Amino acid sequence: MSSSETVRTLPHAGPSGGRSRPSLAARYRSGMAELASKQKTAKGAPAYSRFVNRRLGRHLAALAWALGRTPNQVTGLSAVFTGSAIAALALLRPSVLAGLLVTAGLVIGYALDSADGQLARLRGGGSSAGEWLDHVVDSVKTGSLHAAVLVHLSRTDLADRWLLVPLLYAAVASSWFFTVILTDQLRRAHASGAPATPRPPAAAPVWRSLLALPTDYGLLCLVFLLLPVTPAFLAAYAVLLCGTAAVFAAALVSWYREIRSFDAPRPASVP
Repeated sequence: MSSSETVRTLPHAGPSGGRSRPSLAARYRSGMAELASKQKTAKGAPAYSRFVNRRLGRHLAALAWALGRTPNQVTGLSAVFTGSAIAALALLRPSVLAGLLVTAGLVIGYALDSADGQLARLRGGGSSAGEWLDHVVDSVKTGSLHAAVLVHLSRTDLADRWLLVPLLYAAVASSWFFTVILTDQLRRAHASGAPATPRPPAAAPVWRSLLALPTDYGLLCLVFLLLPVTPAFLAAYAVLLCGTAAVFAAALVSWYREIRSFDAPRPASVP
């Protein structure tokens, strides 16, 4: 049993010699220590998500662990912050306050979105219902965020043709999300029917994370700080759209080749 497990599972002596639960701070430190060895691979993760959001999520997961919260409760809290930010984006006119409120809500919601999975691993593994709930929240967020951008821009003096930008972004983002989920499911199905072969840990060079920045939801969250200056916001938003579409197009070619290889006949096993 590790020292962190000792902190987490064994009662501590109280000041009167009795037994009591570890303090909130002790449980938080225990959670942080255990999460250090329970992180997902960084392969394919964009820079903000990899270097900022996962670290924020780690702190929030350890705090949720110390408070005795469940992954589904953290997912629900993430939905509250993200949904509030999206509502503010749709209802408020461009202003410094609107930019700060929307950005803060989206950033906190995204950090909690990372925390729920880390908390699940900290508790010994997630559940099918938890994975389903997480994907449902993500899918609603993916479409509604860009719909809210469209509503927000319609309140400005921009020409109507610029409203096509959030429409295109919604189409690209929704297609990206569905394709990533489907590709992952097909990989799992293929792996379950294939003989297990040990593989070395996948390399995760920093330059790949930087190249994936246009697809980084965390970077998109920060762009909303530009809401008070509509032309600057629209320009940055459109650049991310173009970058996401380019990365998506390149990834489709690679993913199609990978999925196509699943249909190749498997070599007969040697008795």
